Amino acid sequence: MSGAWSRPWASLFTFWTPPTTAQLTIETVPPLAAEGSDVLLLAHNVTENPLGYAWYTGERVENSQLIASYRIATNVTTKGPAHSGRETLYPNGTLLIQHVNQKDTGSYTLLITKDDLQNERQTGHLHVH
Repeated sequence: MSGAWSRPWASLFTFWTPPTTAQLTIETVPPLAAEGSDVLLLAHNVTENPLGYAWYTGERVENSQLIASYRIATNVTTKGPAHSGRETLYPNGTLLIQHVNQKDTGSYTLLITKDDLQNERQTGHLHVH
């Protein structure tokens, strides 16, 4: 009888896998922004102890598209060529865009530098109506 009980447990362990880390996501608040309103691009499931953040316009990580970067160790924000003067990058990786207009509609990419010097990135989308 003990042999019958041991088989189901063995198969349970065969199929058990450890939980995976939650994936980085970007949430746009509000999801549909009215022209002239303020919008937050919120980073969810950010890796623990990141070294810094960088936001870019579009879906590619290119220096010419850099809005701003933030280095956690020094608490320093650096504005990039794509900074319009309406963006604020917060220490938790959230990007605020004030007084959005139609030209702000599009993709925004967050690049996170992790403590192992690997990068994690995710793209969110802003829709202004």
